[in-house]
Formats: sequence, structure tokens, C-alpha cells
Amino acid sequence: MNNVNDSSLSAAGRFGRMSYLGWNSLLLITVMIIGILCAILLPGFKPDIDQGMPLSMLLTIGIIYFAMLYLTFIFTIRRLHDRNHTGWLSLLLLVPIANICLALYLIFAKGDAHENQYGWPRPTQTWEKILGWIYILIIPLGILAGISVPAYQDYVQRAKQAQIEMQQQ
Repeated sequence: MNNVNDSSLSAAGRFGRMSYLGWNSLLLITVMIIGILCAILLPGFKPDIDQGMPLSMLLTIGIIYFAMLYLTFIFTIRRLHDRNHTGWLSLLLLVPIANICLALYLIFAKGDAHENQYGWPRPTQTWEKILGWIYILIIPLGILAGISVPAYQDYVQRAKQAQIEMQQQ
């Protein structure tokens, strides 16, 4: 494979671990920015509770979702190629529990150091390494926040309830 013509948005070729994480991080950041801009700029993104979701909002979310899904499969296929596996294994992303196992495998398994049937290893760009490390730091923090914030809110609510009960006695 000729690395000069290597397009990161093509399923052909290989992604190392940091390239995989870097491109997924870029995708995540891009989708978040697009979502925020749509919420601010598009009038259809401020729905009336009684009327449901407007068509413009559904179409925009659908387009963003399918673009994100396509790119996720492309990045996964390229990472599987780095492990010398067929891209068809990326369909495991659609299977519950198996998708988590596949994601962990792709993050932690080292790629082939030499040429395999999908070509030579692709050098990881500096920006991919930076975004990859940001991804590595943000995802666990997001999971931790997703667990701790509701737990804290529950604690505060129970503390207020206990305080009200003590005042009534």
C-alpha cells in the first residue's frame, strides 16, 4: 500500500492506537460543536414541548448520526487492519456487550509492527497523539462524572428531606 495516497476517511489502510483515538476524539469534538451550533442557530432546535420535535431537527440529527456512524465504522475498520483482522469484524459494534469488548480490544491491543496484508503501519501524526491523549483523559472523567453527579444529587435530596423531617419534629 502506498502511504502517500493514504486517506484517513477511507477504509483502506491502517490506524495505530493513537491515530484511532485521535480521530475518534476529533469526531467527538466536531459532533459536539455542530450540536451546540445547531442548538444556538437553528430556530427548529428550540421546540415547543406540546408540539414535539420539528422535522428540521430530526433531519439534522439524522444526518449527523449517520455521518458519525459511517466514520466510526471507517476508523474501526482501519484499526482492525492494523491488527491484521478483516474489517467485517467492525459489525460487532452493532452487538451489545461485544461492542464494548471490541472497543477495549482496539484501544489496548498493539498493532502489527511490520507490513501485514493491509500494508505498512501508518505513522501517527503529532495532532493525533495530542487528541488521543485528550480522549484518554476525558472519557474516564466523563464516566466518573456521569456516575458521581447523580449520586451527589441523590445525596443532597436525601439530606434536604432529612433536614425537613428533623424540623417537623
